Amino acid sequence: MKILQKICFVLLIAIFLPSCSTTAGDCWEEPYDVADCRVKAEQGDADAQFNLGVMYAKGEGVFQDDKEAVKWFRKAAGQGNTSAQFNLALMYDNGQGVLQDDKEAVKWYRKAAEQGYADAQFNLGVMYDKGQGGVLQDDKEAVKWYRKAAEQGDAQAQVMLGVMYDNGRGVLQDDKEAVVWFRKAAEQGHAGAQFNLGLMYYKGEGVLQDDKQAVKWYRLAAEQGVARAQYHLGMMYDKGQGGVLQDYKEAVKWFRKAAAQGHAGAQYNLGVMYGNGEGVLQDDKEAVGWYRKAVEQGYARAQYNLGVMYHTGQGVLQDDKEAVKWTRKAAEQGLADAQYNLGLIYDNGKGVLQDDKEAVKWYRLAAGQGNTSAQFNLALMYDNGKGVLQDYKEAVKWYRKAAEQGDARAQYNLGVMYHTGQGVLQDDKEAVKWTRKAAEQGYARAQYILGMMYKRGLGITQDYKEAVKWYRKAAEQGFAVAQYNLGGMYYDGKGVVQDYVMAHMYWNIAAVSGDKDAIKNRGLIEKDMTATQIAEAQKLAREWMSKH
Repeated sequence: MKILQKICFVLLIAIFLPSCSTTAGDCWEEPYDVADCRVKAEQGDADAQFNLGVMYAKGEGVFQDDKEAVKWFRKAAGQGNTSAQFNLALMYDNGQGVLQDDKEAVKWYRKAAEQGYADAQFNLGVMYDKGQGGVLQDDKEAVKWYRKAAEQGDAQAQVMLGVMYDNGRGVLQDDKEAVVWFRKAAEQGHAGAQFNLGLMYYKGEGVLQDDKQAVKWYRLAAEQGVARAQYHLGMMYDKGQGGVLQDYKEAVKWFRKAAAQGHAGAQYNLGVMYGNGEGVLQDDKEAVGWYRKAVEQGYARAQYNLGVMYHTGQGVLQDDKEAVKWTRKAAEQGLADAQYNLGLIYDNGKGVLQDDKEAVKWYRLAAGQGNTSAQFNLALMYDNGKGVLQDYKEAVKWYRKAAEQGDARAQYNLGVMYHTGQGVLQDDKEAVKWTRKAAEQGYARAQYILGMMYKRGLGITQDYKEAVKWYRKAAEQGFAVAQYNLGGMYYDGKGVVQDYVMAHMYWNIAAVSGDKDAIKNRGLIEKDMTATQIAEAQKLAREWMSKH
């Protein structure tokens, strides 16, 4: 089982909720003359009524009283005071001083919005965005009101208008327009917009891809405490992108800030940093602690890694059942690596009863997502008829998928299928093609077989020198049959100058692995060698063994 490494992922851009803001009118002066304001309010002065409402809402000069605040906001709102209309809407929206009532909130937001009050326009846009307050969800109406507020410079509305363009909601999808509005809000210091603008630069959407610009905007948002920005800035330091030198300590610093705010991806990555000892002292227990925080939020990669820690006993007591539990949770969320590992668990019967059908089920799910190891193992199950009816065509299908992704084992096995004509028409040229691909990746068995194909001229022009070359590569990896065959090439003088000392050396090496033919041939060749030659061969064998 392997530990999954750090990832960088794109977070959804969030919708911002309405915020309460109150401002004062002419009678709001220190020292606060509540009596004077009340007289004016009772005489019908709308500004005074609004400001008296603010005093009650804040408890400034009077006892804090939401009901009284609502009373005075309502009087001023009825006279068309936009600030009062907006604040009365907020009181209904939040259920302060009145029963919470979305419809009434929308009513008063609309009155203020229609008079050009930007905050009300924004909040009315939110109501349409969410389908709240007795209005049907309507992206076009949301865009309409976001735009009105945005054009007045409302940063939150600018962000949301950018989001609508980014997602193609209520408008045609347009990354460039999204960037325009994110930039306007970002330049006003809006942290969410700064993060979103950084994301656009990172992905190259609506702007030329530019990691330096991404880092610039991530940092501005991160310094304002935006967890997603802190996470992404950590990733840039982790990878050494965007004009910052790779710096694991800085990566840890920003992951830790985001993790402290509950960002699951940052908690997971912090676990990886502790597991690998990157930017911190290696500490499996700390790694487990951070994985556990992330799994409490259902984070699949952390579930997977926690399963691996239980499987290997790193940072926790080894426990196959716990390993199965966490691997299953991640697999059920669709994580391909977890699905593959769960397949292996059932295949091997560790922590569960051995079950080939269950193994096939999980291999298939992972294979369908392009997991090469799962594709290879699923091919093996079809090849051997384990958990499924034996089906060479299906085996070839899955070997090919893994082989085309560069899996050396699958390339080798696909070569074997072409050589034997199982599941495909027999074709030694294709066999050579796939065997070579595996051999060039250093797969010893494929190197040995490619050597055999050159020696016999199967699917390729016979070439003893090439045979020797590939036997040697496999032999140097400890492949005993290749060592034996290489000895035979020296004995026969094929592809090399005939040399009994070298033949003896390779047969001696193969004999160490218990190759009976090598033991036999070593004894036979000694009859044609001098004692000096035998001693030289034995010396060369010892040197070769110490080197390899």
